[in-house]
Amino acid sequence: MKKQETSIRVLEQFLPPQTFGLVAPFFQSHTIHLKLTHERKSVLGDYRNPTREKPYHRISINVNLNPYSFLITLLHELAHLLTYVHFKHTVSPHGKEWKTQFRHILIPFIGKGYFPPDVEKALMAYIHNPAASTCTDPGLYKALHRYDERKPGYHLVDDLQAGQRFIIDDGRIFEKTETLRTRSKCKEVKTGRMYYFPGIAEVKIAES
Repeated sequence: MKKQETSIRVLEQFLPPQTFGLVAPFFQSHTIHLKLTHERKSVLGDYRNPTREKPYHRISINVNLNPYSFLITLLHELAHLLTYVHFKHTVSPHGKEWKTQFRHILIPFIGKGYFPPDVEKALMAYIHNPAASTCTDPGLYKALHRYDERKPGYHLVDDLQAGQRFIIDDGRIFEKTETLRTRSKCKEVKTGRMYYFPGIAEVKIAES
């Protein structure tokens, strides 16, 4: 046990202050192999249940996340662990059982000052019906994004003004024309074709 407790202390540097003590008991109650991994564009974290070959719970978290995103992602994966412990493979991955476990895990972190007010407000709205990923909830994603280490010249599409131009990964240039509820209508400069971008898409501002 001493070795396990020592090994999970590394978590403290990735979590918001004073939250490690609330997270540590999960690692004392369950055999968990934690992997801190490089950025993955498709997922922020991952949970794998025990198998005959690997008889322990496995959780991986992206190390590039800000402390608040890291904590929420870790709690998300721990909720998967508890759901598996109680129900094994008899329920859907993000069904009502997982949602219940996630709420129960998250509630002790609410109202204690662990999260900034804007993140907590978005989190309170999110917790009523938590989704498979925080990236699918625009309000929570945008609140958490404010605390990311910013890449120079990059902004969310939602934060751009009508008429501003931006570049996507393949080099194409677009101009934002209109903000809708969850997406923005944008015109590809070269072809004049209209496209709809998620408001939480991160893009690079085109130089004038």
